[in-house]
Amino acid sequence: MPDLSHFTFFVVAAIMLNAIPGPAVLYIVTRSIDQGRAAGLMSVLGVAVGSMVHVTAAALGLSALLLSSSIAFESVKYLGAAYLIFLGVQKFVKHEDTSERIERDVPGPFQIFYQGVLANTLNPKTALFFFAFLPQFVNISRSSVALQILFLGITFTLLGICSDGTWALLASSLGDKLKRSTSFLRGWRYVAGSVYLGLGLATAFSGSRKSN
Repeated sequence: MPDLSHFTFFVVAAIMLNAIPGPAVLYIVTRSIDQGRAAGLMSVLGVAVGSMVHVTAAALGLSALLLSSSIAFESVKYLGAAYLIFLGVQKFVKHEDTSERIERDVPGPFQIFYQGVLANTLNPKTALFFFAFLPQFVNISRSSVALQILFLGITFTLLGICSDGTWALLASSLGDKLKRSTSFLRGWRYVAGSVYLGLGLATAFSGSRKSN
């Protein structure tokens, strides 16, 4: 593992970064308000697994391949954008009966978890973030660089679970109160759909990286 001074600085930086609401937090908050605490927490776990996919890729050098290939970057970026846009469109076109919205068409825990994994795995900015951030705290004079990156990535992900879990709990508590309003139930799907669409479009039209 990195030396203590590097690791302490890393933990402080990771806590600060995790506290800033980003696309993953917006996804978790939307899911928590829309479907409750359990769904929010399953999304947290899914996002965490997606993060570990990127951490593992960074540790194995696969992120370097992603960065060096415009085609790979664009493919992953647009796959992620298309998935988020699909979730948003689904919210707009799916008319729910607010009096019977609970059990019939609500995704199960595994599906929610899987969607969280996909939403984060198909986000190239997460790969770019880990590739740029984690090496800053690696001490090349110590153990394997790959193992250090993996250790730092696991630490970051665990801190993220704590931060994202807090967002999920707060959002689901607020959601329970809001869901008592029929007008909110009718309008929330448009809010949720807008969040998904916004994230998808932001990903699709984010600044292009330079070609090689």
